Amino acid sequence: MADDKSNAAAYWSANVKTIAGCLVVWAFVSYGCAILFRPLLAGIPVGGTDLGFWFAQQGSILTFIGIIFFYAWKMNQLDKKFGLEE
Repeated sequence: MADDKSNAAAYWSANVKTIAGCLVVWAFVSYGCAILFRPLLAGIPVGGTDLGFWFAQQGSILTFIGIIFFYAWKMNQLDKKFGLEE
């Protein structure tokens, strides 16, 4: 019983670390690149506009979709590691 609880705690800890990492990347791209660092990215042209605007309009959405796929892949790895795969 104690082994199951320690295994569940380790699984949950790994899950929370993965979620926290994904949230940090999401916040950096959505708020950092699109809002805070926009003046620094204004001189870099991408598709007829500047890179800061691109991050605000498309880059943050594409990054979010990438995070979704990364999270699914990482959780499949964690499930296999802890013997919880489907």
